[in-house]
Amino acid sequence: MEEAISTRDIILDAALELAEETSWENVRLHHIAQRTGLSLNQIRQYFREKEELVDAWLDRADQAMLEETNRPYFPAISPRERLNRLFMAWLEALSPHRQVMRQMVFNRLEPGHLHMQLASLLRISRTVQWAREAAQRDQVFLFRALDETALTSIYLITFLCWLNDPTEYHRRTRRLLDRILRTGEIIGSLKPSFLRSKKQEQTFTKTSFPSGP
Repeated sequence: MEEAISTRDIILDAALELAEETSWENVRLHHIAQRTGLSLNQIRQYFREKEELVDAWLDRADQAMLEETNRPYFPAISPRERLNRLFMAWLEALSPHRQVMRQMVFNRLEPGHLHMQLASLLRISRTVQWAREAAQRDQVFLFRALDETALTSIYLITFLCWLNDPTEYHRRTRRLLDRILRTGEIIGSLKPSFLRSKKQEQTFTKTSFPSGP
C-alpha cells in the first residue's frame, strides 16, 4: 500500500512540476511518463485521465485540512476559529502551485467542459462536508441545509480571493475570511434562543488561538 501511495504522489508531483514549467493546459500524460520513467500503462493504474490528477491535488488539500484537527489547540477554539483554521489549511496546502491551481480552475470553466463543471460541484460539496465534520457542525434538517449553503458560499468567496491574492502569506484572503466568519457569527448570535441549542449558545464566547504567520 505504501508503494502505491508513493507512486501516486510521484506522478502527481511530476504533473505539477511540468505545469509550472509550461502550463496545465500543455501537460500530457505521456509527458508525465517521460518525466517519471513510468509507462503510460503504469500511470493508468493510478489515474485514468488527466483530470483525475486535479482531484488528487485537491485530495491533498482536504487531507491537510483534516490534519488541522489534530493540533493540540483545536478542540478548545470556537467554531468560527475552527472554520478559519480549516479553510486556511486547505488553501495553504495548494499554495506552492497557486498559479497552476488557477489554470486548473479556468480549464474546467471552459465551454464544452460540462462534465468537468458537474464534477467540480460535487467536489466542492465533498470538501464543504468534510469541513463541517472537522469543525464539528451538528445542525440538522433545515438548519443543516442553511449551514451547508452558507459554508459553501464562504468557501467559494475565499477560494476566489485566494486565487488572485499576491500578498505575503495571503493576508488579503485571511482578512476577508476572518471578516466573513465574524459577520456570520454575529448573525448567528441574533437567532432567537429557541432556535439555538445550548451547545450553539456556548460558541459565541471568544477563545484565543495561535496567530497565523
